[in-house]
Amino acid sequence: MVNPDPSNDRHPPQTNAAELMVQALQAEGVKQIFAVPGEENLDLLQALHDSDIELVLTRHEQGAAFMAATYGRLTGRAGVCMATLGPGATNFTTCAAYAQLGGFPLVMITGQKPIKTSKQGQFQVVDVVNLFKPITKLSHQIVHGDRIPSQVREAFRQAEEERPGAVLLELPEDIAREPVHAEVFQRSVRAYAEPSPEVIDQVADAIRQAKHPLLLLGAGANRQEIGDALCTLLSCVPLYFCSTQMGKGVVDEAHPRCLGTAALSAGDYLHCAIDRADLIINVGHDVVEKPPFFMEHGGKTVVHINYRSAQVDPVYFPQFELVGDVAATIEALSQRLDGLTIDNAYFGRIHDEIRAQLSEGSDDERFPVVPQRLLAEVRAAMGPEDVIALDNGIYKIWFARNYPAYRANTVLLDNALATMGAGLPSAMMAAMLYPQRRVMAICGDGGFMMNSQELETAVRLGLNLVVLILNDGAYGMIRWKQAQQGLSDWGLTFNNPDFLLYAQSYGAQGHRPNSAAQLRPVLERAFEQGGVHLVDVAVDYSENQRVLIDQLQQKVCLL
Repeated sequence: MVNPDPSNDRHPPQTNAAELMVQALQAEGVKQIFAVPGEENLDLLQALHDSDIELVLTRHEQGAAFMAATYGRLTGRAGVCMATLGPGATNFTTCAAYAQLGGFPLVMITGQKPIKTSKQGQFQVVDVVNLFKPITKLSHQIVHGDRIPSQVREAFRQAEEERPGAVLLELPEDIAREPVHAEVFQRSVRAYAEPSPEVIDQVADAIRQAKHPLLLLGAGANRQEIGDALCTLLSCVPLYFCSTQMGKGVVDEAHPRCLGTAALSAGDYLHCAIDRADLIINVGHDVVEKPPFFMEHGGKTVVHINYRSAQVDPVYFPQFELVGDVAATIEALSQRLDGLTIDNAYFGRIHDEIRAQLSEGSDDERFPVVPQRLLAEVRAAMGPEDVIALDNGIYKIWFARNYPAYRANTVLLDNALATMGAGLPSAMMAAMLYPQRRVMAICGDGGFMMNSQELETAVRLGLNLVVLILNDGAYGMIRWKQAQQGLSDWGLTFNNPDFLLYAQSYGAQGHRPNSAAQLRPVLERAFEQGGVHLVDVAVDYSENQRVLIDQLQQKVCLL
């Protein structure tokens, strides 16, 4: 008897759902996944092992998701993170809200126990899908492997479509192992339309009739093509402009008509210009940011330019809305307004007053270092393209106000959820994306300790990164608010580890300047040496009251 050809008994290996998921991610252009995997992710982990996608293992799920959200923020393409069920998934909640409120495209993939049969009852089982629905654009459980291509494509569409945000996909363990036969979908091409010429003409007429028009740049303007279009507009029309915190750097803040950043909601010097304006061209306004001005009926005219219509509330109800391709809209307005003359004498005086006020204290020799000197030294150490990533604390107001940004997305701060713990992972992502730039994480001692374990991840990844810790031994922002309200100075101070030894324990280098004059040389040496460096600097926030309260209360807007 002749043996049959053994090849006749061979069958091509069958793809399972986890492998199909990875293929769908690759079709979306995913290069990295940030993760703390668990038992329920093991099939997906194996599929990643056999793919070209890099697994970036972090020390906490927050570290993974903050890094992925920052990838989305800096590239416009959804960052991807992965965690297991139960506590792994719940550790994503803060990051989901961070991405959702901030407008950062993020896709989270979580595991789950088998949904068809399970011998473990409800062990670690949380209704993750419903938990995430209020803080995402889409939260969905995958119940059939062949649905993965369409569901992954829809997840990325929603995450990246204006306004961007967070999406969650839950892949149960038994579904991940199912054989599948579907093919992946390819990315679609998306374009936004320009508003009609008639509407643009109407808005251009309103701007021409205004006596004191002012340009305001918000979070939604932080796109490269929008920045280019705004530069064209400012070359055609002599508008003065200012930005919200998350709009910093959309246009170079060294521009001679830049009034700076609205770090405070009201009462700052640039608010004198906002009060004087009779028309505000509001590009990229996002209601999640504290509004830098309040509308009143019968007050100033507001032109809303964004990818989406205005979310109306009691203090924001624009009279004109240009909805669609923001860059194309601004370019069209530039053509209509070319050659327009504006009486900018008042705005010019405000501009000079702001510049003089912000330069005060930049050479102060006191130590612990005062914020003005700290900012001057950091700005001197960083080039125009270099990136600082701020955690959250009172220093964020100082950096938003006193630290000029010369390029978009070079000052990464969160004025939406304003969570602590995001500064270090955000800086790590920037360092991965921009290895030729200087990148600095700037954290309060309280915020740093919330995800300080990611120093190990930074060292393991071989990043070049400086972590500047502003050490005051307290939750300084809340302590300042406590003092403002005349309450007892109580309940907000703590002890810190020896940060130099802490850094060394992870394989990083630690530094502690002992004077204001030592700060910049320490930063320069750290950047020149490369690798991960932690700089522990004592900071004195006593200037908060004088500069941010007393001085501003004494100013007078000569309207």
